[in-house]
Amino acid sequence: MFAVAVAVAAIPEALSSIVTIVLAVGTNKMAKQHAIIRKLPAVETLGSTSVICTDKTGTLTQNKMTVVDYFLPDGTKENFPDNPENWTEGERRLIYIAVLCNDSNINEEGLELGDPTEVALIAFSNRKNKNYNEIRDAFIREGEIPFDSDRKLMSTVHTFDGKKAMLTKGGPDVMFSRAKYVYKDGEEVEMTEEMLTELQNVNEEFSNQALRVLAYGYKRLDSNQVDISTADEHDIVLVGLTAMIDPPREAVYGSIEEAKKAGIRTVMITGDHKTTAQAIGRDIGLMDETDFAVTGQELDAMSEPELEEKLEHIAVYARVSPENKIRIVKAWQKKNKITAMTGDGVNDAPALKQADIGVAMGSGTDVAKDASAMILTDDNFVSIVDAVSVGRTVFDNIKKAIGYLFAGNLGAIIAILFALIVDWINPFTALQLLFINLVNDSLPAIALGMEKPEPDVMKRKPRNVEEGIFAGGTMQAVVIRGTLIGIAVIISQYIGLEHSPEMSVAMAFTTLILARTLQTFAARSNTQTAFGAGFFSNKYVLLAVSVCFVLYILTILPFTREIFSIPQNFGWSEWGIAAGLAIAAVILMEVVKLVSNKMRQA
Repeated sequence: MFAVAVAVAAIPEALSSIVTIVLAVGTNKMAKQHAIIRKLPAVETLGSTSVICTDKTGTLTQNKMTVVDYFLPDGTKENFPDNPENWTEGERRLIYIAVLCNDSNINEEGLELGDPTEVALIAFSNRKNKNYNEIRDAFIREGEIPFDSDRKLMSTVHTFDGKKAMLTKGGPDVMFSRAKYVYKDGEEVEMTEEMLTELQNVNEEFSNQALRVLAYGYKRLDSNQVDISTADEHDIVLVGLTAMIDPPREAVYGSIEEAKKAGIRTVMITGDHKTTAQAIGRDIGLMDETDFAVTGQELDAMSEPELEEKLEHIAVYARVSPENKIRIVKAWQKKNKITAMTGDGVNDAPALKQADIGVAMGSGTDVAKDASAMILTDDNFVSIVDAVSVGRTVFDNIKKAIGYLFAGNLGAIIAILFALIVDWINPFTALQLLFINLVNDSLPAIALGMEKPEPDVMKRKPRNVEEGIFAGGTMQAVVIRGTLIGIAVIISQYIGLEHSPEMSVAMAFTTLILARTLQTFAARSNTQTAFGAGFFSNKYVLLAVSVCFVLYILTILPFTREIFSIPQNFGWSEWGIAAGLAIAAVILMEVVKLVSNKMRQA
């Protein structure tokens, strides 16, 4: 019977259910903060995140692109005329290519449909008093090569004055390498080194202002040619550049700083020009003085040892391919860093799958969402940092619940083993132990799972995933609290034995159930006292403790006493002694906590 009693007292039967409930509570809280968890263990993994690899557009920025400047090879770089009749031929061609080589739309209700960059281009045409639909109706699309992240180009076929032409837009660096001619002063002239240098300088100037730059061009086709291929995207006539801005989200500045304090490295991965990405990275505080940016091509040229050496100082990756994303994730994981990766496209799915936490955008593809562990409904970087905070809190609360359960069980085991050694009667009956497990191993532990974040939750370094659940002072707290509960029960049983063995069992039972119930307040934090954490800040703890007291009272009612082995002469004085010992044990727990804090601060 002693062996059975020890087994029942030692095993927290409700532990798995409690952990699941706490994780579920965490996912519910995250959902309210725009982060939907698709895989329950991801909640805990988020709390260990060391690196967040995030997209720029829409995640760090507002995803509201606006054209703010332009450049034509003839030197035009002033305010674009608001009257289409005053447009030069170069300006007209620039607008037409931007509108025609474009898949976005603005519907009758004003809803913008499509890529924000492309929407900005048709909105720019509308602002300049040339409705984009007029242009599209006049020049019907006859063929196309869609944009893809490898080419960084998009091309369409249209007929102008009975002649076919391929219109192309794309990244400036790619377009410069494909351009053989330049449209300048109304003529198509051959590209010279001087012209190329000027275009590159303008592009660099725009990029240094954190502006996103697109280049535009065209190519004459045979009169009967409609089908085009990537082989046709050469010998282009370059028409000009547009520069647009997507301002950072206001809350991003604070979130990146918060992530830094939490020991989390934020890395930007974008398809933008390197200089643009670098300018935004420095603006939002993502880059330190020792940090730098690399392009996808530069990353491809790096060997594994070289990347491993430079990895922690690369804050921005520009012009990256989907393969680059996977390599970046693997490089961080090789350093034992828990890595989160954002993505929205089909090509991002492998990287999302490879990451410890794949984060898909709510506006992204279903393929990306299926490959992810978490979905951001607002596409906002701030929500990722908030989710990390919740993840850390959830893990803390799981540790609190486990610490509470094991401390209470340890107290019971100590009392049982002591009674066995000194040849006392078993301090608890089988029914009493089952009742204690039913009452004390459920509601209070679940209530601890509802605790608010610790004050330093986002000031600690990420948790090492290899450390055990009892690390970080949890084991010490379990031993101290369990020992104090055990001593209180032993003293209570000793006092009860002076009356009778039955009285000793009743007093031991009362002391254990009250001490374990009141221990809920001490278990709320390993560093803060119950009052320091806010005695009334967790209403669930107060409710759980109240319910436990009500259930305990049921055991000492006249018609139930016999069932729970409570003798009729167990009165107020015996109850007062048992309750006093339980309260004393909990007070000592808080005193030990205060002393430990003083010693740590000294």
